[in-house]
Amino acid sequence: MAEVTTSILLDAFTRVRDGLPSQLDGLSAEQVVWRPAPDANSIGWLAWHLTRVQDDHLADLGGVEQVWTGGGWAQRFALPYDDHAIGYGQTSEEVGAFSVTDTSLLVGYQQAVYELTARVLAELTAPDDYARIVDERWDPPVTAAVRIVSVIGDITQHLGQLAYVRGLLDQR
Repeated sequence: MAEVTTSILLDAFTRVRDGLPSQLDGLSAEQVVWRPAPDANSIGWLAWHLTRVQDDHLADLGGVEQVWTGGGWAQRFALPYDDHAIGYGQTSEEVGAFSVTDTSLLVGYQQAVYELTARVLAELTAPDDYARIVDERWDPPVTAAVRIVSVIGDITQHLGQLAYVRGLLDQR
């Protein structure tokens, strides 16, 4: 049963990984950081944020280092954020400070995080692995299964938001 569950979950992460490049394809540097309203998120920031959340949460679940820090992505991106920032709770000014305009960097980071995700999911081989408590700060405590589904919900919503902003951009 765990093998089927893992396969289904990996499929959800695969859809995000496969969907991101087409949303970034052909964008100019200006378009990557374009914000449709003064306090809105840019396409680039959304791509970075959805990947950072996945990296942070799946690395924690697997008890491994994030690829952001361990794989040198923080240095490549050179953002004015703390290395532990994932975008959650950032101010409009912080979102506006996002300056990465190279879409291949965003796609490469997503691919590296996808590979981390696949390794972490591959380690979940028994039903008890999904029932393991990973965060006791909530009531009820968060299990591995709930954390994974939460991440999938978050990253798919952000990919949809990114696609919407891309549509607005294309209509300008």
